[in-house]
Amino acid sequence: MGQEKRRRLLFASGALLAVPRLGFAQQSSKVWRIGFIAGGGTADLDEFRKAMRDLGYQEGKNVHIESRIAYGDFDRLPAHAADLVKAKVDVIVVSGTPAANAVQRATSTIPVVLAVVGDPVASGLVTSLARPGGNITGLSLANTELPGKWFEFARSVSPGFKIGVLAHPKQQTNQRYVKDIQSAAQKLGIEAPAAYAATVDEIEGAFTFLNRERISTVIVLPNGLFATNAKQIARLAVQHRMASVATAAIFPERGLLLSYGQNYGAFSRKAATYVDKILRGAKPGELPIEQPMILELVINLVTARQLGLTVPKDLILRADRVIE
Repeated sequence: MGQEKRRRLLFASGALLAVPRLGFAQQSSKVWRIGFIAGGGTADLDEFRKAMRDLGYQEGKNVHIESRIAYGDFDRLPAHAADLVKAKVDVIVVSGTPAANAVQRATSTIPVVLAVVGDPVASGLVTSLARPGGNITGLSLANTELPGKWFEFARSVSPGFKIGVLAHPKQQTNQRYVKDIQSAAQKLGIEAPAAYAATVDEIEGAFTFLNRERISTVIVLPNGLFATNAKQIARLAVQHRMASVATAAIFPERGLLLSYGQNYGAFSRKAATYVDKILRGAKPGELPIEQPMILELVINLVTARQLGLTVPKDLILRADRVIE
């Protein structure tokens, strides 16, 4: 059994999944107001809603969820965060580091739960994972090994071994990942040029740049803009005959070649247990930020056939899921 599958089994056995506790939610007569803000799309919100239902919270009865989704347009996040503060929600759940930064600037009193966020310490959201202090707690996606793994997977599927990176210019975590990937490339005496896109209109130009650089495999870094526009990125990658390596299952599900990274849906579900604890009276600053390491490899063989690529058999055997 591969390392990824062992981690997946540990995850399923209870290391990360929420354990339903129906009593408090069912007995409470208060209608709790939960804010949810995301820099990308609605997938994380859907998973969070499911987990809240499993914990006994029923929308319209004992909970009301106010959602604000930016769909990759980060300029909308400050207004979205201000809206949730004005709505006087009891807790704000955050998906995406840019959304977390916007909420941090908007309030220092409303409890905040990080669902799908990179490195909260490096991003200045908290000073410590063990004792975050203040009004912020939740989960961290940070994993220093991932950029090296993305580079390894890119090498394994790259028909011409010329690797490039698609990154967001305003996201600190993306900048760190670019440096890590380029460092791994330099050790092999090669370059890994990065193309940047801050808006949906800039994505096509980024691929034009990568094509001029004769890139054969592009690593798509984690970002709400890219997740929201995964279908466009997949189309452009195939159009330019590039294999593609991404960071979450949503990408191969929408046409990229493969992904390796954290299970975002599981993080959103776990965030619901933090909300439950806070509604029961826990102080967010005293709840340690968790760093679960549940990683999954997803491969899209339909895309491989479109590109005329043969994915190594050992890679397919390692996969947690294969799309055919």
